[in-house]
Amino acid sequence: MVDSTQPSNLSALKAEVAHFREELNTRDQLVQQLSQELFRIVKTNHSQPPRGELVGDHKGEIRALREQLQGVETQVQYYQEQLHTRDAEIQQLRRTVRELSDRSRMLEQVVQELPKIYTKKFAERLAPIRDKIAKLHQENQRLQNELQLAADRAAEKVVKPSKVELDLPDLPRSGMAFSS
Repeated sequence: MVDSTQPSNLSALKAEVAHFREELNTRDQLVQQLSQELFRIVKTNHSQPPRGELVGDHKGEIRALREQLQGVETQVQYYQEQLHTRDAEIQQLRRTVRELSDRSRMLEQVVQELPKIYTKKFAERLAPIRDKIAKLHQENQRLQNELQLAADRAAEKVVKPSKVELDLPDLPRSGMAFSS
């Protein structure tokens, strides 16, 4: 059975990955802007002769910008790891969805074949019963024929009361004659 939460989990993961990518792009832009600003500050510092108080202020700004840049780089690395983890989860979910889809197709095929299988098994079980019924019909017919013959004989005896006939078995005749 396919879990109905799989597609919603997959879409939620896709949305989360898209959100992480947006944040990563935003952070990349911020890093780019900070790098440009840092480059501009460093370039203007080299082009201007250093002044005592101005150099100290710029050193603080540069240090703050470097710390900011390092923080942003750490966040970018974290988000890249998160993206890698999510991509791996998405790949695993896709494999699971493929496996479950294959299994579902196989089960659907089995379900479609079940009526044929049950019909065949039912026919196999019904065959001996049909044979017994046919034999019982034949036996019944034979017994009805015998009953009819017996009824006919009985009717003949009732119709001809003057002649008494005994239904004795035929004995084999031998050369012996009985003397009276």
